[in-house]
Amino acid sequence: MVVAAPPPATPVLEPVTAVVAPSRTAPHGWTTYTVRDGDTLDAIAARHRTTVGALVARNHVRTPGMIHAGDRLSVPRTAAEAAKAAKAKARAAGRVHVVRAGETMSHIAAHYRVPLAGLLKANHLSARSLIHPGDRIHVRGAGAAASSSRKASSPRPAATTRRHTVRSGETLSGIAARYGTSVSDIARASRISSGSLLRVGQRLRIPASATHAVSDTFNGVTYPSSVVAAARRNHAILAKRSVPSRSETRAIIVKTARRHGVDPRLALAVASMESGWNQRMVSPANAVGVMQVIPSGGQWASSLVGRRLDLLDARDNITAGVVMLRALGRSAKNTEQAVAGYYQGLGSVQQHGMYSDTKSYVRTIMRLRATM
Repeated sequence: MVVAAPPPATPVLEPVTAVVAPSRTAPHGWTTYTVRDGDTLDAIAARHRTTVGALVARNHVRTPGMIHAGDRLSVPRTAAEAAKAAKAKARAAGRVHVVRAGETMSHIAAHYRVPLAGLLKANHLSARSLIHPGDRIHVRGAGAAASSSRKASSPRPAATTRRHTVRSGETLSGIAARYGTSVSDIARASRISSGSLLRVGQRLRIPASATHAVSDTFNGVTYPSSVVAAARRNHAILAKRSVPSRSETRAIIVKTARRHGVDPRLALAVASMESGWNQRMVSPANAVGVMQVIPSGGQWASSLVGRRLDLLDARDNITAGVVMLRALGRSAKNTEQAVAGYYQGLGSVQQHGMYSDTKSYVRTIMRLRATM
């Protein structure tokens, strides 16, 4: 239907052929407006603080008096609309996270409070994809979470918290990963800044409502409840134990590798890739400690050294990983195949070849070894 043509006495505007400069007519850019019953170009122009001529030029209107309900016109965006659009764009763009040693996609998703499935999709990854130190992960929606956390009027401890005493070498991000919470949550509960430097002996409040540090899912794969329960028990034990610092762990890896005739740089690279040299790391598959050894791997390693290895002990855990590397090296054609065997299983590698994610894993280990 034809809507609200101007009175007959109103002169008909001549079509405008020159497009008006956007900087003069739309300082905040353009948006789309749907014409409603009773609308006229005059009224629409006044509402959006522009001129009829600008609307005619922008929308190539041939007869300004003939607009219809449902027509879509390009109109100048108001300051409020521009601000809203900018916020939406910032949320959509998110931020870029640079992967550090030991991190997984599930850890990154938990840190930024975004769905794991969405994070994988945004980065064109699958549940079987590997990420490596230095990779750049695009986190969409993180801007909104960060904004809402900044809006908190004052630090507010959670209703129920637990205490953590800072030890040498610990960081807020490491502690957050250990307890399955976020840096911002610990900072709020402890009444400190998220950028604060920690002091040895400092006591922090950890929100008890935090999700468990060991989830039941890794990169989209959900593990059996019995396996996850065992992993959580191991994580709880390690959370209470004193473990070597990063520098101490490095020294133990080097010493153990030399004792068993394994290239120390290779052992360091595998440990870095697997856990970031973190004995408290436990995966949903119940891979434990510095070398991320699963129980069956621990049994095999125990048989290789002739004694029972305690995977919850850092030295035994490193010994397990090192002797497994030694055994794989003796059975494999070359170092690359041995490393692939550590990840995929040597029998599977020999029968099926390296899977695509295994190849990526091997390349990363070789690259890391060169930097050790």
